[in-house]
Amino acid sequence: MNKKVELLYRSRIKKRLNRFFYGNRRKFLKTIFSWKTFLFILHLSSLVFFKKSSWAGYPFTQADTGSRSITGSKTPRSKVLIVKNNSLVDPSTGNISPIVLKKMINRGMMALTGQKEISSCWKKFFSPNDIVGIKVNCLGGRMIATHPELVTVIMEGLRKAGIPDNQIIIWDRLTEELKKAGYRTNLRSRGVKCFGTDAVGYDPIPELVGSIGSCFSKIISTHCTALINVPVLKDHDLAGVSLGMKNFFGAIHNPNKYHDSNCNPYVADLNSHPYIKNKLRMVVLDGITAQCNGGPAYNAKWNWNYSGILVSRDPVALDRIGTKIIEEQRKKEGLLPLNQVKRYPQYISTAARLHLGESDIEKIEVTDILT
Repeated sequence: MNKKVELLYRSRIKKRLNRFFYGNRRKFLKTIFSWKTFLFILHLSSLVFFKKSSWAGYPFTQADTGSRSITGSKTPRSKVLIVKNNSLVDPSTGNISPIVLKKMINRGMMALTGQKEISSCWKKFFSPNDIVGIKVNCLGGRMIATHPELVTVIMEGLRKAGIPDNQIIIWDRLTEELKKAGYRTNLRSRGVKCFGTDAVGYDPIPELVGSIGSCFSKIISTHCTALINVPVLKDHDLAGVSLGMKNFFGAIHNPNKYHDSNCNPYVADLNSHPYIKNKLRMVVLDGITAQCNGGPAYNAKWNWNYSGILVSRDPVALDRIGTKIIEEQRKKEGLLPLNQVKRYPQYISTAARLHLGESDIEKIEVTDILT
């Protein structure tokens, strides 16, 4: 009798289980795959995927928010150093003196930080754990690109801060453009890496900030914890100038969408994104050779040897002073001011209103250094 009861009990349990998993399957699946469950699974997946990813045999950790960002620095945000040396470029060959250039960078860094030892200058902004992305500008070709000699000196400074070569990435939009500008590309895990976003791709989901809706280079979103912006001192036929902030148009997949109204407010909005705002440690503006008209492509008629660099932690202040230098050269060449040719870079003032830096030239501390 007990055996019959046990068999009957098992039979009823089996029927109930069958009704739940098969008869009510649609309800069961609807519950399991509800939108809340989907978002929870997606969140867990992102934590697992981004906690530690690898590329080319080198482990990259998810980029942090930049603990030594401009906002949190004790260094005055509106300080711009203009370092010049007329012996920097050999007028007969066009060759750059690496000794003179190194001296210029060292003087600029010591004046910026107030430190007497050059290693202390770099340690003020970087730690050995940083993965540093050096954003160059190679769009205009070798004659109006960020000079590899300047980047080499910057890398020497990073090494003094204890950063190993395999934690340094020289980058721009396209690997081919880097090659044409004189850079030796390297996609391997050893040594300083040098490649374009085309080698690693853009994020699949666009980021929205102000008027910008763009997919960012994975170099800036995921690989790097810190950024050094090394743009070129040059004119731009739509934006007015192409200096520090404009250089980050090379970090998104669709910069062609944002050139209306002299790139205002697009340049400012882009630079307000945490990937840039929180990771940018300094800007070193390459003014070794500069261009006051006809940019962003190279135009020999308007290209001149400025023989200088600008160093700052304030991207807005640097762009304001860089614009002033270009305007002064335009006046020497008999060209109209940028506002009269309807190309004034109003995005600089917009960036100041977004609290990205100082645009009022009266409030910017400018120091001229002749080495």
